[in-house]
Amino acid sequence: MTDTPARLLKLLSLLQTPREWPGGELADRLDVSPRTIRRDIDRLRELGYPVEASRGAVGGYRLVAGTAMPPLVLDDEEAVAIAVGLRAGAGHAIEGVDEASVRALAKLEQVLPSRLRHRVSALQTATVALTRGDGATIDPGTLTTLASAATGRERLRFAYRSGDGARTKRQVEPYRLVSAGQRWYLVAYDLDREDWRTFRVDRVGEPYATGARFAPRPLPVDGPVGNESGGTRGSGGAGVRGNSGGDGDAAAFLARSMRRMQPELRLDVWFGAPVEFVAARLPAHLGAPEPDGEGGCRLRSSCTDSLEWVALRLALVDCEFSAYGPPRLVEYLADLGSRLARAARPGERPA
Repeated sequence: MTDTPARLLKLLSLLQTPREWPGGELADRLDVSPRTIRRDIDRLRELGYPVEASRGAVGGYRLVAGTAMPPLVLDDEEAVAIAVGLRAGAGHAIEGVDEASVRALAKLEQVLPSRLRHRVSALQTATVALTRGDGATIDPGTLTTLASAATGRERLRFAYRSGDGARTKRQVEPYRLVSAGQRWYLVAYDLDREDWRTFRVDRVGEPYATGARFAPRPLPVDGPVGNESGGTRGSGGAGVRGNSGGDGDAAAFLARSMRRMQPELRLDVWFGAPVEFVAARLPAHLGAPEPDGEGGCRLRSSCTDSLEWVALRLALVDCEFSAYGPPRLVEYLADLGSRLARAARPGERPA
């Protein structure tokens, strides 16, 4: 193999496997001399790849963890596997990996050859994932289009369906994507309405970047005048996270918007289970329960989620619980309990 760049890439691909490679074996694989392998190893080190060499009869070369991660070389199967995994993580807004999944997916899909993009799409279409969670599934292609436009400061056009079903066409300057636990939101400046808006990404359709660049506007510090997201389920101020690259402005902006849209619920709920059991099953933004000293625990916190969503999340903890407040939550749970009891007795269906 006389093409030095191609040889270096092949050598790097071999070294990224979790084993130690004797110099002679690498030379045979690449059809070069051991001396050439040594020179190529030095070149990789100069490029920042931490290649470690060990001496002895069983010695060889291997890639070790360094202080920074240099570019990886992936074969076709690895690239497809990673893209599919990132799509799954991004499309369901999994807390903790959501924004990172979208950023990584946008970078990877930008450089995927068309033949691999087709394989990723085909595999995604033919696969049905059994997932947990309450949020709407989002087309990862929509997320990567929005993320790329926001990063590249490029105007977007898309179709949008509001909460009441009305459909409109929008042209915006995308600012940030924000993950709110079970949902994704786009914070953007709406050019037609000349105002800031937040959009639920699961209601965005047919997005495309126009190619027109823009200079970012400063985000208002007092929240949006208008809001297009039409309510939220499963997200509060503490659970809102933005892929803003370090600034929390977009996340705080969305949190303020949500608080305006939903009245605050002051929760007071007792659970008949240890605090560790309950905390592992409650969304983090609902707060941390405190032990009551008798084997149970009590949750006293505030949130801006919908009443229906909170009631269902409390029931999904899967233990005995009693709600002491707010009164409208207590009333809703009583009504929900009656409906569920009737559902188990179909012969007693109300007229």
